[in-house]
Amino acid sequence: MAENEQADGALEALEPVPGAKGKLKLMIAVVGLLAVVGGGSTIWYFFARHTGDEMHAEAEAAPRKPPAFVDVPDMLVNLIGAPGERVQYLKVKVVLEVKEERQIEAIKPSMPRVTDIFQTYLRELRASDINGSAGLFRLKEELTRRVNTAVSPVQVNAVLFKEIVVQ
Repeated sequence: MAENEQADGALEALEPVPGAKGKLKLMIAVVGLLAVVGGGSTIWYFFARHTGDEMHAEAEAAPRKPPAFVDVPDMLVNLIGAPGERVQYLKVKVVLEVKEERQIEAIKPSMPRVTDIFQTYLRELRASDINGSAGLFRLKEELTRRVNTAVSPVQVNAVLFKEIVVQ
């Protein structure tokens, strides 16, 4: 008999409490609802809330000023070659891009220095140094770096090529 009482007690312990299933369903529903509300509010925060006043403020902002350009005198230099090779020449027309029109007046007094720096650098080049777009990109970056040191504190955004001829 003692065994039957123990078995009955074990069965009672295994039987679920009548209200536990209802509470579990309620908890799952609340967590699901919170997940949906949280996800929706996150999506609204990152995407939908920026369509209001900020868009109108950006549209009403002053239009951006176009950059200004400074012409550098044309240059014709001979390139370095091996002894016995024919002499090759490089003809370059360059324009400097600056942010504002007033920077042009600050650069003009330094133009002889800019021309000198460009000429001395270009005379050190070989024809193979400027072959292809990668060579021209390296040349452009190096000329931009050198012109910025020459016209400091004015900042030149880019050196733009109008014409490059290797003869």
